[in-house]
Amino acid sequence: MIKSKSLVLYKKQPAAVTETGEKYTIEFCTAPATPTGKKAQYATQKVRDKDIILLHEGPISSLEAVLTAAENVAVAEEMDAKLIEAWELLVSDDSTATEPISVKDLAELSLGSFSADSSWAFYKKLSSHTHFAENIDGDPLMFVPRTEDEISALKKKLYEKEHEADIRAALIARLKEKKLDLPGDAKYMQEVEALALGQTDKSKLMKEAGFKETPEKAHKLLLDTGIWTIFKNPHPSRRGLSMQSATEHLPHPPENEERLELDCTAWAIDNAWSTDPDDAISYDGTYLWVHIADPASTVTPDSKIDITARNRGSTLYIPEGAARMLSEESLEDYALGLCEYKDGKPTGKKSKALSFRLRLDENGAITDSAVIKTLVHVERLTYEQADERRDTPELAPLFEIADRNLKRRTASGAVSIELPEVHISLTGQEVTITPTEKPLASGMIREMMLLAGEAAAKFAFKNGIPFPFVSQEKPDIPKDIPAGLAGQYRLRRSMRSRSVGVTPSQHAGLGLGMYSQVTSPLRRYSDLIAHIQLRAFLDGRDLLDKDTMLERISAGDAAAGNASKAERESNMHWTLVYLRQHPNWTGKGIAVEIRGKQAVFLIPELAQETLITPRKVPELNDTVTLKAGNINIPELSVTFQEV
Repeated sequence: MIKSKSLVLYKKQPAAVTETGEKYTIEFCTAPATPTGKKAQYATQKVRDKDIILLHEGPISSLEAVLTAAENVAVAEEMDAKLIEAWELLVSDDSTATEPISVKDLAELSLGSFSADSSWAFYKKLSSHTHFAENIDGDPLMFVPRTEDEISALKKKLYEKEHEADIRAALIARLKEKKLDLPGDAKYMQEVEALALGQTDKSKLMKEAGFKETPEKAHKLLLDTGIWTIFKNPHPSRRGLSMQSATEHLPHPPENEERLELDCTAWAIDNAWSTDPDDAISYDGTYLWVHIADPASTVTPDSKIDITARNRGSTLYIPEGAARMLSEESLEDYALGLCEYKDGKPTGKKSKALSFRLRLDENGAITDSAVIKTLVHVERLTYEQADERRDTPELAPLFEIADRNLKRRTASGAVSIELPEVHISLTGQEVTITPTEKPLASGMIREMMLLAGEAAAKFAFKNGIPFPFVSQEKPDIPKDIPAGLAGQYRLRRSMRSRSVGVTPSQHAGLGLGMYSQVTSPLRRYSDLIAHIQLRAFLDGRDLLDKDTMLERISAGDAAAGNASKAERESNMHWTLVYLRQHPNWTGKGIAVEIRGKQAVFLIPELAQETLITPRKVPELNDTVTLKAGNINIPELSVTFQEV
């Protein structure tokens, strides 16, 4: 029972108990006295027992005496010194240094007594003391001695707060000189990092130091001051993209679903570095089969996984690695062929696929198609391995079908463009750029995927399925297309942008009357939503209507476009890092366009182009030797000069 004239804490401020009973009446200060002579203002209030904390059972002389004692500077200074002495006594015995001690016991240890009128002054000093911390997990009147490291950190923090203006001014001066005191200054640069990563559009620090507030300038400042190195790639983050794969694990594929089990072997053929095979092909003598991974067997519209995939749009492929649209853990279940081997040994399982069965005429045109849920045995090959086996009974028919399809498309106006491509990889901090070869098998697989896309579009149109159709208007191709890379460059510039919608139309660039992308549901959202529609149709479930599909397609395509831009920017970033690492680099440039005294040169080994003024105006496809200079990683720019 708290007595009258006790001193309590009410909302962390002192209050005197004036009456007791079922509720306590307390007196507390509402406005302190002022130097101009205005007296302190007091008020009373009834409170419950749980609203107050007993600091001293009293009796106090008066609340005014308690408050006056707390304003005595000399007394406060003495308490400060005595508390330090008490801390030294406590920490001299390591076994008790971290044990909580009460305000009363600490007052008696340091001052020799715990008087009522000075109890608030002592508690107030103790609460803000550098050597003691409130025991936040227990009794608020219990305190714990801080360690020496904690005291040093707190003193530094208090000093910085007290001298904030001077510290800020010194920091600005160092920043202007780009000579920071690291690692200490790094914490102040977090806002600059946020600007460089696209997480904010302002930096007060940069503004005060006289720097323009842009992501590029922030990036340069971070490099110049040593906060970042050239190995920091900010571009995915700047576009709001995660560099981590999706985390939501897809459920295992349904085991009791009826599927057609195929006897033939299907071939998943891709680059050697591919780790997510989502398509495979086979030919049974009558039908061409294109087997596609089947994540839509468990991904339902507007599920968390569907929304995450839609927001990502596609898997992000950058030299640092892949940030997958669907979780890494799901690949084992859904990527074709991966479930058939574990630790290099066969599991006896077959891959679950959504397969497109195509019958073709002698010219390679599709005469009949079906979409079937299947079980199929998949074996993986690299493009190079497939090239070596192109004349075998298993693969020869596939190459022949691809050749016929290419001729058919070409006769319908398809435009084939072959420009240099490279593969950029990282080993630690070493960047490698390797020109991408064009194995025959890569062209064969492309034709198979186009056949599957054409078949899916026709199947959806025939059955009235709202679907993501891909179209492209006829290009305006000049009559005077030159030979070589110059001709390929001119062809590319004449092509029109593709569009995706729910209305089928010709894809002039591919030479197809209608087309849809369906062969990469593990890595492209438009393919995944196409599969969701196909499976709903096969299962007799409700389809997404055209308006909903258009909304889904637009969202996924916009996100995929954003990822594509981040990939291009990331590739350019690492290309510039490569040139920094190889300052004596020289390479061949091929003239592909003449603009007066200037010319555009393609650089095959970097897959870059540059506009320069050569020593003499070249002919198209002439070559010069180039070197790189003025490499600006934040601005993603480089100047090439003729050697």
